[in-house]
Amino acid sequence: MNNHWMRRQRLLGYVFVGPSMIGVLLFFLIPAIYSFALMFTNYKFMNPKAGFVGFDNIARLLRDPLFYLSLKNTVIFLLAVPVSIALGFVVAVILNRRLYLKRLLRGLYFMPYITSGVAVAFVWMLLFHPKQGPINGFLRSVGIAHPPGWLSTTTSSMYAIDIIWVWFLLGYNMIIYLAALQEVSPELLEAAKIDGAKGWQTLRKIIWPLVSPTTFLLLVTGLIMTIKTFGIIQAITQGGPGNSTTILSLYVYQNAFRYYDMGYAATISWALFAIILVITLLQWLGQKKWVHY
Repeated sequence: MNNHWMRRQRLLGYVFVGPSMIGVLLFFLIPAIYSFALMFTNYKFMNPKAGFVGFDNIARLLRDPLFYLSLKNTVIFLLAVPVSIALGFVVAVILNRRLYLKRLLRGLYFMPYITSGVAVAFVWMLLFHPKQGPINGFLRSVGIAHPPGWLSTTTSSMYAIDIIWVWFLLGYNMIIYLAALQEVSPELLEAAKIDGAKGWQTLRKIIWPLVSPTTFLLLVTGLIMTIKTFGIIQAITQGGPGNSTTILSLYVYQNAFRYYDMGYAATISWALFAIILVITLLQWLGQKKWVHY
């Protein structure tokens, strides 16, 4: 009877996990293996004359100046993640206190994260307009005669994208930190206050270490999400001007669906995977020194 019940439970478990495992197999493992095979071919979309080229695509990648430019832009883009985490923590600490209309403020901060990417792109294109945009209009009103060109120049466009991405991630990071702050023991904070700890000391010595697992989670997920994101850049600048906002994920998209060079696109995507893997491993190794469980 017990063995029959165990077999029945095991079968029921397979029924529940089966659809997810089939989905992973069909939409992740098989495409990954296929893209790995494509990396060693010169396959182009709708071209039946694809052939094995060995390591030619990898050699082409190592000689490609646009790949290195995309890599540089990706590193600049990743800077938005720690900035948004820091700002999200500050906003969460403020909104975790007794504050007038704090629920409304929480909703307003979180709103960008659930807003359509096309709408976000359109609004920021207007805000960053070099001549008629309100941001440069404000800068001129305070005495800055030559404000930045933002999205219209190669020197400032990537940093303008960073500002947009910080704004986009801020609300999500704030909500996750708010959940973590709810778990901080009030008795612990009260004991620190009785011992004479100031607000800044409590924040730095008690609250920040207690929410460090949340910080680690946001850092890992934020970097992975950012490094593979390209939709918002495609909607705003399409990688321009002059490839100054082309990041690696967008470069993969351009080669695959603009130039139909699937073999080279697969090579770039596996390079992107390797970069994500290295970053994640470094974070897992480094978290032992600053994450407190």
